[in-house]
Amino acid sequence: MLRRLSVENYALIDKLEMELDPRLNIITGETGAGKSILLGALGLLLGAKNDGSAMKDAARNCTVEGIFDLTGRDLEAFFDENDLDYAPETTLTRIITPTGKSRAFINDVPVQLAQLRELGSRLIDIHSQHQNLILSSEEFRTSALDTVAANRELLAQYTAQYARTSELRRRLAALREAAEKGRRDEEWLRFQTEELTAANLRAGEQAELEEELTVLENADRIGEALTTLRNAFDTDETGVLAQLKNSENELNHIRGHYPAAGEYADRLRSVLEELKDINNSAAAAAERLDADPERLAKRSARLDALIALQQKHHVADEAGLIDLRDRCAAQLAAIVHSGEEIAEAESALGEAAAKLLALADRLHKTREKAAAGFEKHILSTLAKLGMPDTLFRIALTPLAEPGRTGCDSVQFLFTANRNMTPQPVERIASGGELSRVMLALKALLAERMQLPTIIFDEIDTGVSGRIADAMGEIIESLAASMQVVDITHLPQVASKGSAHFVVYKRNGRTEITRLGDDERVTEIAKMLSGSEITDAAVAQARILLGK
Repeated sequence: MLRRLSVENYALIDKLEMELDPRLNIITGETGAGKSILLGALGLLLGAKNDGSAMKDAARNCTVEGIFDLTGRDLEAFFDENDLDYAPETTLTRIITPTGKSRAFINDVPVQLAQLRELGSRLIDIHSQHQNLILSSEEFRTSALDTVAANRELLAQYTAQYARTSELRRRLAALREAAEKGRRDEEWLRFQTEELTAANLRAGEQAELEEELTVLENADRIGEALTTLRNAFDTDETGVLAQLKNSENELNHIRGHYPAAGEYADRLRSVLEELKDINNSAAAAAERLDADPERLAKRSARLDALIALQQKHHVADEAGLIDLRDRCAAQLAAIVHSGEEIAEAESALGEAAAKLLALADRLHKTREKAAAGFEKHILSTLAKLGMPDTLFRIALTPLAEPGRTGCDSVQFLFTANRNMTPQPVERIASGGELSRVMLALKALLAERMQLPTIIFDEIDTGVSGRIADAMGEIIESLAASMQVVDITHLPQVASKGSAHFVVYKRNGRTEITRLGDDERVTEIAKMLSGSEITDAAVAQARILLGK
C-alpha cells in the first residue's frame, strides 16, 4: 500500500506531502483546486509519459516520490528478475529535469521507465472518470473476464503458443514466397551453376597461371641468364667453384703455420656448399625450362577465360567465382527441395495451430463457467446501487480465427429496464449508470486481483442521495481488505473515510491537508449546503459521520 506521497514542483504544486491511511482515504476539494493534478503526479510516479507540462518552476526538477509497504505482496520475484534489492518498505521516485529528461528510481537505484511502470501496475490501480470509456475496449472486457476466471497461467500458455503459431505462419509464407521466386529464377540459376561448374574453378589458380605465364613469356631470356650463371660456376680453370676450391686447399696447407687460415678455410667451405647448391638448382631449372609456344597459348587462354568470367559476373578473382557458383548451386538445391521444406513447415504449423485451438477451447470453457458468477456479482452490486431491474449478460461470440486472447469476442450486454433487450453497455448506459457499472466491475476485479491500492477519481459521478450512500458503503467495504483512495464530491461517500484530505488553492498553489474530526464535520457540511454552512447541514454532517 501507499504510505506516503511527496510531490515537488509539479503543475500548481510547489511542495506537497501526504501520509495515507491503510484503509479508506477520502479526498475532496472545490472544482479547480487541483485534485486531478494530484492524480497526474501519481501517474508520473507509476510510469506515465511526461506530457511536457509537469514543471511549475522551469528552473527546478519536478520530483514525485512514493513510499510503499510491500509486506505480503509476493513481489520478491520482480526484484530478483530486475536485479534489485527487495525491501518491504520500497521507495519509487520519478524526476523530470528542466530539460525534460525523465529519470526513474526504485530504492534509489536507477531503473528503466518500463520497470517502474511494471512495478507500479502491481501496486496501484487508478480509475479516473474517463476510464468509463474502457468498457468499449474488448481487450478490457476480455481481461476482466479472465481475471474473474483466474486464467492468468492458461492465458500465458495461450499467448506463448499464439506467438509460436504466428511465427510459423510467417515462416511458411516466407518459404512459399521464396519458392515462387525460385521457380521464376530456376532456369537462370541452373545456367549459372552449370557454366561455373564447367569452368573447373580452383582457388589460387589465377596467381599460379600469372606466374607461369611470366616465365613462359620470358623463357629465352631466363635460359640465357641461367646459362651465364652456370658457366661462371663451372668453367674448368677460371670457374668460381674451381678457384674457390683451390683457395680452400691452399688455406688448409698453411693452417698449421697460420691458425687464422683454418677459420678462413672452414668459412670458405660453407660458401662453396651454398654456391654448389645454387649451381645445382640453376641446372635443374634450366633443364625444366622449355619455351613451349603451345603451352604458353593454353595457359594464356585459361587465364583469359577466368578473367572474362570475373568481368561477366562482376567479381574480383576466382574466389568470387567459386563463391557465386556455390551460392547458385545452394539456391538451386533449395528450389529443388523447397517442396519438402514447405511440407515440413505446413506440418509444424498444423500441429501448432491445433495446440492453439485446444488452448483457446480451454479458455472459452473457463470464461463460460466464470461468466455466470461474474453476472451475478455485478447484478447484486447494481441492485445495492439502486438498479434492481438491471439485466447484465456476458456474451461470448466465437471468432473466425484465433486472436491474441483466444477465440472469443467478449461483450457486456446491459439494460436498466428488464422489459428492454440488453445492448452493449458502452452504447446504452447513461453517465450515472456507467459509473455504477464501473464501480461494480472494479469492486469485483479488485477482490480477484488483490491489488494493494485502488484509487477512484469521482467514480460516483451522476449519482446522489440514497444511491450515493450505497456507493459509499461499497467503497468502504473494499477498504476492509485493501487501501482505497477516493476523490469524491458526494458527502455521503466522503463520510465513510478513515482519513479525509482536502485539496485547496492558496496564493495560486495547490495544497492538501488532512482534516481532524471537527474539520471533517465542517467540510462535509460545506459539501451538503455549499459555501454558506447551515446548522441543518452541520447536523446532517454529524449524522453521516456518526457523531
